[in-house]
Amino acid sequence: MVMDKAHKEMRAYLMEHESKQILEEQGISTTGTRMAGSADEAAEIFRALGGPVALKVLSPSVVHKSDAGGVKLDIRDEEQVRKAFEEILSRFGDVEVVGVSVQEMAKPGLEVIIGVTRDATFGPVMMFGLGGVFVEVLKDISFRALPIGGDEAQDMIEEIAGHALLEGYRGSKADIPALKELMVKVSDLVMRVPEIAEMDLNPVFLYPEGYKVVDARIILGERLALLPTPRGDQNFSKLLYPKSIAVIGASGTKGKLGWNVFSNLVDHDFKGKLYPINPRADTIRGIKAYPTISDVPEPIDVAIVLVSANTTPDVVRECCECGVKYIVVESAGFAEMGEGGKMIEREMMEITGPYGCRLLGPNCSGIINTHSNMVQSIGIVDALSQGNIGLISQAGVCAAGMLWGLRHIMDFGIVATIGNKLDINETDMLEAVSHDPNINVICMYLESVKGGRRFIDVAREVTREKPVIALKSGRTDAGKKAVTSHTASLAGDDQVYSGIFRQAGIVRARDYEHMFNLTKAFSKQPLPSKDGVFIITYAGSLGVISADAVTDNQMRLAELEPENKLRLMKLLPEYVGGLNPVDYTFSQDADTVCKTIEIGVDSEDVGSFIVVLQAEILGSYVEPLSRIDYRGKPVMACVAGKEFAMEDVISMEQAGIPVFSTPEECADAISAMYHYRKRVKEGQGSP
Repeated sequence: MVMDKAHKEMRAYLMEHESKQILEEQGISTTGTRMAGSADEAAEIFRALGGPVALKVLSPSVVHKSDAGGVKLDIRDEEQVRKAFEEILSRFGDVEVVGVSVQEMAKPGLEVIIGVTRDATFGPVMMFGLGGVFVEVLKDISFRALPIGGDEAQDMIEEIAGHALLEGYRGSKADIPALKELMVKVSDLVMRVPEIAEMDLNPVFLYPEGYKVVDARIILGERLALLPTPRGDQNFSKLLYPKSIAVIGASGTKGKLGWNVFSNLVDHDFKGKLYPINPRADTIRGIKAYPTISDVPEPIDVAIVLVSANTTPDVVRECCECGVKYIVVESAGFAEMGEGGKMIEREMMEITGPYGCRLLGPNCSGIINTHSNMVQSIGIVDALSQGNIGLISQAGVCAAGMLWGLRHIMDFGIVATIGNKLDINETDMLEAVSHDPNINVICMYLESVKGGRRFIDVAREVTREKPVIALKSGRTDAGKKAVTSHTASLAGDDQVYSGIFRQAGIVRARDYEHMFNLTKAFSKQPLPSKDGVFIITYAGSLGVISADAVTDNQMRLAELEPENKLRLMKLLPEYVGGLNPVDYTFSQDADTVCKTIEIGVDSEDVGSFIVVLQAEILGSYVEPLSRIDYRGKPVMACVAGKEFAMEDVISMEQAGIPVFSTPEECADAISAMYHYRKRVKEGQGSP
């Protein structure tokens, strides 16, 4: 009824009394509001309420009432009520005013804000944070895509830095169950009423028992459209494990992209059939060439397209007519080049749709699958080992370039580049790669997400079984948005992504180095089951730094049992006093380290190890450390100056022990693994 009236009056902003009516119909407790049309009515309402009141302007033209001087607080007698009423009317004489709200003054409580805004990618998202300076200056807030349940509401509450104030501080605490119920009711309301585009409940006062919504603002928008369903085939097994590949634009001239792609397939010994397509060549790399794909006498699973953007639609049409179900367009010159390129992309989508053909790219570097000896990269790729890591990257050349160095210390199973994501997007590829039994860990480089809510749902399913580490770049300046609600003004692209990744169980990386550091740790070592860390070092300073890093990363130093302490003390030189960190002060050797680790393995409180090793004798540790039965407890090696001992570092990495440059990197990786297990695998909520 309220929204029908607003629609008839062609306004999007619901005034406070209208917003609170909608909330109260949902069972949400507010301070209420009674509208006065005159000073006498305002005084009468004051007498009925029997206590201090607040007066607020009600106008479809005034959204930010406090900023405009339309709020009078803590009024305690009739004369003040009449005076405040007249002052408000006089201040807003040049705009439409429907009345003045008179409402009870809520007793003070812990102040929070709950808001909703629409994200261009994920649809409606909720924001939660402490009120006042915490939200205005510190921006201590959390986000989740809607709908949410009680567990996600709890996670949002625990995520903000100020959540300890809600749990109880100096005799003041909040009713957390009531707050969670409120957040879920707001979520339910927004999902039931998709016209709600923005909402601010600000402030909400929390009490030891219950809460009150003191002020409310709702902005209406167009009814949200249903999220699109996935397009076409979602299996992708023949895309990742094709039995035949045609390279359209294959070249016999060394250095050309068509040479690189075809040579990669040949030199990596692709086990399926290869068909170079080039009208001016009889053979390429000793393999019979065909003028067009239509001339190939056998079915083709995947066609790789390396022709100019303008001719790509014709080639795509021919592929579809030949029954090709997967087309990989590695050519550039499409949407990234402007409107002309976008038109070509739209034409390709129109062509593939009726055939049920799926398209990867354009502007990508294809797929590498070491388990099928398939390398489609446009850059020459050296020998690769079969591995358990899946890498999904929006930047094709960057992903391929990374392999040159990373292949020595990390084993990739699938590297999938998605480019412009015209059809197959990051969500499709995440789902496909996660189903591969050879892949245990997935990392993603993303500049954007096209999958929307489906991305969250798919990622949540994947992360229950396999860790996903994501690096998101391309931050958006939230100030460029035209917004009316406080929530929308705070909903920066990057903050929303952080909330979405956490909601989906994704571990977010800070930069490329961080992403690959986490990925190699997750891929080489088991997840720690305890938060106790045992540190072994040859230098006291590095031990202290390690201990600080462990604490900073929400972990703790393990405490050995009395019998294990006695075992350790028999090993230690007389001048060594600490039992964790254990500092051998340059008397450390491989045998001593191994015996110390074995004591930690026997300890119930030790969940993981940080072992600080000397770069100059690193090679002596590789074989002894690789022989230890760690019984499911991960070990991270810290080698200061490791870049000067890369041969030994590579040997250590290939033995399955990740090597980092600093104690902070070791502690960060262990913490990420422990909290992933606790939060996602075991479902125990926030650390």
